[in-house]
This record gives sequence, structure tokens and C-alpha cells, in this order.
Amino acid sequence: MLCLVSESPSHGFALARTLSEDGELGQIWRVPKPVIYRALQRLEVADLVVTTELQPSSAGPVRSLVDVTDAGRRAAAAWLTKPVRHNRDIRSELLMKLALLDRAAADPVPLLTAQRAQLEPVAEALQVKLASSTGFDRMIILWRWETVAATLRFLDDALRDAASVAKAH
Repeated sequence: MLCLVSESPSHGFALARTLSEDGELGQIWRVPKPVIYRALQRLEVADLVVTTELQPSSAGPVRSLVDVTDAGRRAAAAWLTKPVRHNRDIRSELLMKLALLDRAAADPVPLLTAQRAQLEPVAEALQVKLASSTGFDRMIILWRWETVAATLRFLDDALRDAASVAKAH
């Protein structure tokens, strides 16, 4: 929510549209309206967003236009550049970060590079464990190693794509 509001002042209804099943970012994260409004309230309590205007609406209640504060802008920027901690969160969190960077026409290479650096030691440690494991433990480690290896291949492809886009411009 914070990153979306930092793109431009918005209200919950517009954010809900963006994060709906048919919305631009709904293919990554689908967020129900009540969750969006609660998140906006929490962000306001944390002084990361502020209500700047109340807009009457013929389609429902008055809409509260929120804008990001300086602290919110810094927090959003920091989150966008921080690699995801766990491979299990790549599908949602990293893809959302990449989508938001794309919307801002920002270079994804620093994030992709940092994400690769975050996962390489995990892959190496799993490879070592795999060599000495047996039974069902081996199956679990093999699954984890294969998913991390697939993520590293994805990151390599994304880095190549980003490099070719940069060359084209």
C-alpha cells in the first residue's frame, strides 16, 4: 500500500481496483477492500501516510485521499530495494517489488543482484546438505534446493532481460 500511495496520492477504492483480481497488480497480490482500508489506517497511525483531502463520491461514501509522508517515502524506497529473505516469498514479494519498480520505470538490476546474492549461500548450503542426506530428509532438501535453483535461474534470466532493455535505451 505504501509504495502505491508513494506513486501518487490515492484513496482506498482506487487501490482496491489496482489490487483486485482484474487489477494491474492483482495477478501478484489480491487484497480485499477491508484489508486495504485497515492497512491505510495503520499507515496513517504510523505517520507514513496522511489524509490530504476528503472527496465526495456519487458511488458511495466520501473518499479519503491519502498521500505519503517523507518518512513513508523513505520506507517505501527502502522496502523496494531490499531483497526478499526467504525463497518462499519470491512469488509474491519479489514479483510485487519488480512490478512496482517497472511501474516507476526504475532499474530492477540492483534488486535482482541483491536477491541473487541473498540466495546463493542458501543454494550452496543446501547442495552440501544434499550430498550427505538420505531418506525423506533428502527429499525435503532436494525440494528446497530445486526451488532455490529455479529461483536463481529466474533471477539470471531477469538480469539478462534487464541488461538487454538497458542496451536498447
